[in-house]
Amino acid sequence: MGGYEYSYTVLFEPAEEGGYVVTCPALPGVVTQGETLEEARAMAADAIRGYLESLIKDGLPIPPDTSPEPIKEKVTVVLQAA
Repeated sequence: MGGYEYSYTVLFEPAEEGGYVVTCPALPGVVTQGETLEEARAMAADAIRGYLESLIKDGLPIPPDTSPEPIKEKVTVVLQAA
């Protein structure tokens, strides 16, 4: 039995209470979380799979991952002592 493979960019945000909240910009309905990064990855895969299966069941197109790669960098500023 063959299948199709889809890849989506997901964002892992540390949660205040611990663990990670995962979102998928290309699939706005996908929000999940996990206690560890590994668990959060697995939860994200399950959430995306369920979301895509729901789209297929409803006869809707599967959106592409159009998320641009985020740029993350630190900016350092110096404040003069008063």
